[in-house]
Amino acid sequence: MRKALFQDLIDPDTKKVKCHLCPYRCVIADGKQGQCKVRLNKDGILYSLIYNHHTSVGMDPIEKKPLYHFHPGTEILSFGTFGCNFSCRFCQNWEISQSAFKHELTRAITPDKAAELAHNYHSLGGAYTYNEPLINYEWIYDTAQRIHEQGLANVLVTNGYINEEPLEKLIPFIDAANIDVKSFNDSFYRRLCGGSIGPVLRTVEVMIKRGRHVELTMLIIPGENDSTDEFTDMVDWISSINRHIPLHLSRFFPQYQLQKQPTSLALLEKFRDIAVKKLDYVYIGNVWEKKENNTYCANRSCNAILIKRTGYRTVLVGLDHSRCTACGTENNIRV
Repeated sequence: MRKALFQDLIDPDTKKVKCHLCPYRCVIADGKQGQCKVRLNKDGILYSLIYNHHTSVGMDPIEKKPLYHFHPGTEILSFGTFGCNFSCRFCQNWEISQSAFKHELTRAITPDKAAELAHNYHSLGGAYTYNEPLINYEWIYDTAQRIHEQGLANVLVTNGYINEEPLEKLIPFIDAANIDVKSFNDSFYRRLCGGSIGPVLRTVEVMIKRGRHVELTMLIIPGENDSTDEFTDMVDWISSINRHIPLHLSRFFPQYQLQKQPTSLALLEKFRDIAVKKLDYVYIGNVWEKKENNTYCANRSCNAILIKRTGYRTVLVGLDHSRCTACGTENNIRV
């Protein structure tokens, strides 16, 4: 265990503590855990149960995060563990995200070891993913610094549900993030995820303001978050920040507690048609061999292919660094 950051002892007699990591701000009784299931109050001190403990470690294509505009075609060492501060009924990784910590199912990896592995595997860096990484804040904070010392990159794949103080403390060591915007409707978050939308949108805005590379993902679930008006509002919000932010529209498949029909390709294409009116880079995810997974020049009068993708196979065909070789337009791509 590791003593957790961002905590207060609020009652010395009962040893209750308050966690300030995420917007839940859990008040946790002695011997109990917070909403995330991995931060334990022991004798009036909050500890992270998952520091150094991982259920999943492996090399992934960066496109799997998905990050299509951050060093495309590279691979990154990826880490995941138990727990999440959301309780999404449609979670595809529910076996670890919605489970309590089980020591015997984890592998011990220290921050120093993680950085060593990333270097030895010639990885782009470290990706914190699979479950919600920010609940493993202390390990990521330490590891991200070691990764940077190796001259490598750090990537978050996150629900964005974190308070501003811990986010600001971590941002200097994060290079890129894919953030889930699960809906543009707060009632969807409260009903299907257990959180609220405001902190997620704030995280997106803060990370972009701090100059980090950000891509967004929305899982389109039929009958749940497929309102055209709400989606249009979301696209307007994204474009008001920066029309160059890549947006990934993912196809829903029945998972965990939400057994609905998969999202139709027609619905995904309809939403993409809405988004491309105001955004330069919009992709359809969870669908192989779609031309919509290629990257095209943001200059609409050019529209040259910059990156070809088939599944996770990526070929750069029209780029000189981030410039289109056909027209010279600067594109939001870090290579």
